[in-house]
Amino acid sequence: MDKFIKQQTTLSQSHHMAIPWQSLIQNDSLPAKEASLPERASIVGRIGIQMLSCGTGAWRVRDAMNKIARKLDLSCSADIGLINLTYTCFSDGHSYTQQLSLPNTSVNTDKLNTLENFVKHIDDTFSTLTIRQVHNKINDIQNKPKQYSPIIAGLAAALACSAFIFLLGGGIPEMICSFIGAGIGNFVRATLGKHTITTLVGVAISVAIACLVYMFAFKIFETYLHVLVQHEAGYIGAMLFVVPGFPFITSMLDMSKLDMRSGLERLTYAIMITLVATLVGWLVALIFDFRPENFLPLGLSPIVIGLLRLPASFCGIYGFSIMFNSSQKMAIVAGFIGALANTLRLELVDLTTIPPASAAFFGALVAGLIASIVTRYNGYPRISLTVPAIVIMVPGLYIYRAIYNVGTNQIAVGALWMTKAALIMMFLPLGLFVARTLLDKNWRHFD
Repeated sequence: MDKFIKQQTTLSQSHHMAIPWQSLIQNDSLPAKEASLPERASIVGRIGIQMLSCGTGAWRVRDAMNKIARKLDLSCSADIGLINLTYTCFSDGHSYTQQLSLPNTSVNTDKLNTLENFVKHIDDTFSTLTIRQVHNKINDIQNKPKQYSPIIAGLAAALACSAFIFLLGGGIPEMICSFIGAGIGNFVRATLGKHTITTLVGVAISVAIACLVYMFAFKIFETYLHVLVQHEAGYIGAMLFVVPGFPFITSMLDMSKLDMRSGLERLTYAIMITLVATLVGWLVALIFDFRPENFLPLGLSPIVIGLLRLPASFCGIYGFSIMFNSSQKMAIVAGFIGALANTLRLELVDLTTIPPASAAFFGALVAGLIASIVTRYNGYPRISLTVPAIVIMVPGLYIYRAIYNVGTNQIAVGALWMTKAALIMMFLPLGLFVARTLLDKNWRHFD
């Protein structure tokens, strides 16, 4: 009795209550394809909400739900948002509707890959298994732990952000300070996430800590190693681990397929995370009187810089992939794709008259084309390769400079930086859209 009361108290205090999927099971002896409408529809909805929990876009969620529904002799219509979905399944003149929601959104490419493999092999699954057995398989996927601890997540962010700051033009002092700041910051963020601290609080605290650590590390370098004060410009690198690449890219892709609800919700979420991070970084910078100045010249030839951009891009994208919970193989593949695409983008800006926004389009296009070809052989979800490959192209420095200048009442300068950032951010998903339109016939049509 005490155990029951404790369980009910816990449920009453939960803002998002777990759904007892097993209670929908009416017959344990029938194969899944012969079960009742509510039983079959529960499988469709559960696959959809699990796909949504991985951070993927509405098109991919709906596609998975439709594949499951067809194998269960159902027709499905779904309305999908950032953390909510409403769907209706139809069969033999009857319909069944459910509305599902998540407590939070996150990115988990390993879980996404597992779910896509499950959906891909549904012919074998539904021919023999009962509804309860299918739910048990989904339970295994849902309860699969993340591959990396907060310490590994911190090291991944440290690697990614130090590489990121080099690609922006920073030198050794900026890279070392960014490595320390971003590593500790993302460790704190991952730890807060394990304790279910709300997203905005986690972002604000982790960015503040990352910036403070960068500042203190730089002051030590400046005092004892006599590092020039101009190297302070690299503190933007300490906060780049919070760049919301997945929701931003998927928002544009969703809107390109007219999934406006999902696209706008994801875009709003990405803007909210970006604003919170940049505002916190700005406030910390004001305390230390750090300004987003230009980086000091590295003193390297264009050929050397071009060659160094390849491993730096690989390290940055590999780090972001690990932060997205990609497997080692998936992270390495994304790293190679992004290394080629991002180096091409940077070289186009340096060696031609192409504007940065156009170069971003070509970089994303190349990443999308390569990823589309690669996924045909290894079966990885395309988005788990393309988003890490181009997230390093997101102009975090431009966005920060925009917020900083607006905050210091330099509105015209801030508007200029924001315009530059907006153009690049629009062309990045456009490159992926074009690549997928060229190589994916299902994406090209609106059946």
